[in-house]
Amino acid sequence: MNIADLVTPNFLVDLDILETNIGKMAAACKARGVALAPMTKTHKSTVIAGLQRKHGAGGFLTGTLDEAEGLVNQGFDNITLAYPVAGRENVARVAALAGRTDLTICLDGAAAARELDAALSAAGRKIRYLIIVDCGLGRFGVAPEAAPALAAELASCSALSFRGISTHPGQAYAASGPEDVARVAQEEIQALAAAKKALAARGFSVPVVATGSTPTAEPAMASGVVTVLRPGNYVFFDNIQMALGVATEADCSLTVLATVISRPRPDTLIIDAGSKCLGLDKGAHGNALLAGFGLVKGHPELLVAALSEEVGKVRIVGPTTVTVGDKLEIIPNHACSVANMTSSLIGHRRGLVERSIPVDLRGGTRQPPV
Repeated sequence: MNIADLVTPNFLVDLDILETNIGKMAAACKARGVALAPMTKTHKSTVIAGLQRKHGAGGFLTGTLDEAEGLVNQGFDNITLAYPVAGRENVARVAALAGRTDLTICLDGAAAARELDAALSAAGRKIRYLIIVDCGLGRFGVAPEAAPALAAELASCSALSFRGISTHPGQAYAASGPEDVARVAQEEIQALAAAKKALAARGFSVPVVATGSTPTAEPAMASGVVTVLRPGNYVFFDNIQMALGVATEADCSLTVLATVISRPRPDTLIIDAGSKCLGLDKGAHGNALLAGFGLVKGHPELLVAALSEEVGKVRIVGPTTVTVGDKLEIIPNHACSVANMTSSLIGHRRGLVERSIPVDLRGGTRQPPV
């Protein structure tokens, strides 16, 4: 079947581009001597995680406990939880996971750490942890110079073993262009180097220095500071990565397929994909470089100007032959959120459908027994 024959809206992945993106990142990490542990929140798929492992990923970073549990259920190991966990129910899930896989958690404070330590101790289990360092995003993390104090405070946690530091330069996604991305990368590297130096001065060994964002991946790999790279978006890329100068249209593997269902005015087309397919955001941290809500492949004369829940308004800004009944492929602004909108992706090569890819790590809220 050709993708042109698919019902719409639909979610497509070009398998050739996907595999190329995965292979390039793995090869770059190997050449730099940096371990690769991709973030799974981008694709939430054990099939794509399997491709990453096949190309050399030695572990995985997860955005949710659902992702971590799903990976372990499918035989993946060396799992890192990207964020602290708190609350009795979720802490119990971490303790259970610790009995099934080589688990690491990222922490930035003593309260969550002590709750987790108590649960692990009661279960007779141990895990490793990384201290989250704030490199300028202003979300999780301690200042680089504060890392030794936290490590010293957590030394009394018998079920937690210090292994290193981590950070996420998410502010790169709000950058104004390549030069601004380079500045963020320097902030990222300098924060990690400063934290490692401060910890070493207090007698702490820091074998793991981890970071991850697709825009700053190359300078992070080349820094000589980073030991583990944890990017996510690189498997798909998207309109944001193009705006930042990180990718081109040819690098983007994920698209939303939509049909033109109306032309109510000479300058307007309506498509059958709206915010529940393409999302309304312009990046996790906002980016002023983006115009519209996605890029229509092969049609620079079309702008995705507005989205309702189930339909989208496309403005015609130049001569076009597109008419009612035609199908369009749209590269989303933010691929990570779009992949979370569906339970499966249609994998194709050169337009021919090859397989369905389950988005089986998506999970959701857990229902109580009734």
